[in-house]
Amino acid sequence: MTHTARTIIVTGASSGIGAVAAERLAAAGDRVAVVGRDAERTRAVADRIGATAFIADFERLDDVRALAADLLDRYDGIDVLANNAGGLYHDRRLTVDGHERTIQLNHLAPFLLTRLLRPRLVETAAAGREVRVISTASMANRFGRLRLDDLNWERRPWRGGWRAYGTSKLATILFAVELGEQLTGTGVSAYSFHPGTVATRFGASSPLIRFGNAVTGGRYGVTAEAGAAPLERLAGPAMVGAPTGTYFDRFTANGRTARQAKDAQLGRDLWTISESLTAG
Repeated sequence: MTHTARTIIVTGASSGIGAVAAERLAAAGDRVAVVGRDAERTRAVADRIGATAFIADFERLDDVRALAADLLDRYDGIDVLANNAGGLYHDRRLTVDGHERTIQLNHLAPFLLTRLLRPRLVETAAAGREVRVISTASMANRFGRLRLDDLNWERRPWRGGWRAYGTSKLATILFAVELGEQLTGTGVSAYSFHPGTVATRFGASSPLIRFGNAVTGGRYGVTAEAGAAPLERLAGPAMVGAPTGTYFDRFTANGRTARQAKDAQLGRDLWTISESLTAG
């Protein structure tokens, strides 16, 4: 069967599972947009795999807005948006936009990018193409606790950023569920997934991650190649075989989540506040 080239946007694609997935999807014949913060690494990945590089720092929402404008200018149709950029920070800091950087990088920035690209995604699906929004979550969502009145972690102990990280990934799952609900009937589906505990540069500022690397010789988790496999699967041309909004634990649908992940009203309220926080 002849492969019909699709347009796939992968954020966080300058290294780790994003770079691996982007390479595999490009090798399959798809047009891939490689999005990353580090210009040198992002362009190196794009050049190596025959893709197009886009530079954006998700800790700056104006960069996200500029990225969306560039993508819309470049691509008449978008088949897959893979919201893969993310981070874990040992120290609590605010971004230039005034948000705690974990929630901005892992939730608010991809929320804004998706919202800005949404009309093009719907248009692409209306042309009879299979369109998906895929968000990289984490099993860490299970120790997250979302408080809409404290997204910046001003009222709770920081504790190395792990609870904030888990909470941001809980937000990722809620976002995918609510997005899937809103886009029902448009031909655009939404999914989130846990890639596994991946041994990459992720969480380099965390002493716990550094310790795990030291005692295991860098072998504390699966390889980036293994971690990229669920993303490649969800972004690939094959049918997903699960309802829109589904969270996958690697390849298994309906993975274990925090109780809040099943709170539809919380998802709707998170959407409303995210719209307010990213307006401008």
